[in-house]
Amino acid sequence: MPAPIEDYALLSDCRTGALVSREGSIDWLCLPRFDAPSLFGALLGEPRNGCWSLRPTDDTATSHRHYISDTFILVTRWETAGGIAEVQEFLPYQPVRTDVVRRIVGISGEVEFTTELRLHFDYSRRLPWVRQVGTPREPALRATAGPEAVIVRGVQLVADDHVHRGTLTVGADEHRDLVLSWFPSHEHQPKPLDVDEALAATRSWWQGWASGIAHEGPHRDEVVRSLLVLRGLTNKDTGGIVAAATTSLPEQFGGARNWDYRFVWLRDAALTLEALIAHGFLEEAHQWRRWLLRAVAGEPGEVQIMYGIAGERDLMEREMPSLPGYDGAAPVRIGNGAVDQYQGDVVGEVLVALEAARIAGLEEGDFSWPLQRALIEHVVASLDRPDNGIWEVRGEPRWFTHSRVMMWAAMDRGVRAVREHGLRGDAERWERTRDALRREIDERGVHAEGFFVQHYESADVDASLLILPQVGYCAPDDPRMLRTVDQLESTLLHDGLLLRYRTESGVDGLAGREHPFLACSFWLVEQYAATGRVDEAAALMERLVAMANDLGLLSEEYDVEGDRQAGNTPQALSHLSLIRAADALAGHVGRAADRR
Repeated sequence: MPAPIEDYALLSDCRTGALVSREGSIDWLCLPRFDAPSLFGALLGEPRNGCWSLRPTDDTATSHRHYISDTFILVTRWETAGGIAEVQEFLPYQPVRTDVVRRIVGISGEVEFTTELRLHFDYSRRLPWVRQVGTPREPALRATAGPEAVIVRGVQLVADDHVHRGTLTVGADEHRDLVLSWFPSHEHQPKPLDVDEALAATRSWWQGWASGIAHEGPHRDEVVRSLLVLRGLTNKDTGGIVAAATTSLPEQFGGARNWDYRFVWLRDAALTLEALIAHGFLEEAHQWRRWLLRAVAGEPGEVQIMYGIAGERDLMEREMPSLPGYDGAAPVRIGNGAVDQYQGDVVGEVLVALEAARIAGLEEGDFSWPLQRALIEHVVASLDRPDNGIWEVRGEPRWFTHSRVMMWAAMDRGVRAVREHGLRGDAERWERTRDALRREIDERGVHAEGFFVQHYESADVDASLLILPQVGYCAPDDPRMLRTVDQLESTLLHDGLLLRYRTESGVDGLAGREHPFLACSFWLVEQYAATGRVDEAAALMERLVAMANDLGLLSEEYDVEGDRQAGNTPQALSHLSLIRAADALAGHVGRAADRR
């Protein structure tokens, strides 16, 4: 079975990501993009589904790992009876080609390494045609499967029943480079990579980007790593920001709540932008706004809640039986059926983020404000539609309070854009519609006992209600919010962590349960900090950041009984919520500060 989710490190070149276990096995890799078919799929099955292991031959070897400061260059230090060696592995940050580098560096004595390569293309559906193409001095293995191919250089590999094995030894001050290079199979194979140059350039780029991070306050290391994760999930070519690097890691171990997160949710991407803007990164907002213009194109009324990395619209969900699932959690899903849902909150999140960019100094272009204006009109035209909500429930659409508030926020930002920034728009009509929606929410979205409800006609609460003060709908200490927090604490806290909602209520239309959703608990930290419960906020924050793995990575959920991470990883929403919570603890009141 695959390693625990928290045992995986992420390598990123801002196009795709590899997940590497503590034992030195790359168990997940999709080339050349996050959403491409997998080459290594053992994460969702077994080694036969594709992986590349590299570790000392000595089974008693022990290891310790870390990232080179402010990068995604992973260093694993192996200690054996015969010596000490390090494996430095990374995806080079480069303009065109895609490579995986695994450099073995001898520290002392001698260490023999064994590598095993299992190539299984296209979600483990296609075995490649493999042939030796190197020389005894410069060994190379080429594997071709339909439209794509890889070449592996640096070690002599011998075939044994679809497994290619090899050994190599390093002494003190020696190094050996293993490089896997991806390329379209109809093209010539790429030339050997200059690893020294690639290592230096990759280190320089990541550290140069991180040097622009503006953050003073508690949990600085965690904030920096989280911002790096957000950048690592952002495609450098298109500007698209994926929600996570993986698909189908289970929300319930052994269950069917397994979803593909390798796409660009407008909501998650907008929230990511706010976190980046708040810490000094305006160029990323500019790049994503251009992505949004291309994705939505000429018909804002047909805006989707999610797109492919380059703005693709067709993300049809299907099951992939060629991959048996993480520890048997099936089915594995490719694509995401939520693409066809109506989620009323999405435009509000986009407009809140773009207003943050505008306030930070990003000027509106010829098409950016007309697009936002058209999106506001789409919200106005959709006021009579129930929706599937922020959690993408697969039950009946409802009047979710959070969604209605985010529709309010969309019109509110439109009014502010006209009146405070001099942009063109029908502010009076938007204001009348906004205020009427507020009256509706205050009447139908508040329980008789004075707390906000998950959806109209419900007596349940939902963790998404913690976002209401974040966008300025009400103050954090509004009596209705304080009563809502009381309800959240009494009904949704699970061993001190917050669930999204009561799955047993049947609102999501799915069987099974799930674990606490990490972003929700970070939202609770923010709410505590804003209402003077500073000690509780700090204590909860300490517990949450301790749930990151040794490299500072967080998945989507946390299994408190099993003391392990759950869901897709690394999860953008978890990391951006960590950033916001840390800012709240530092006294930064957040994106709604000037709206209350």
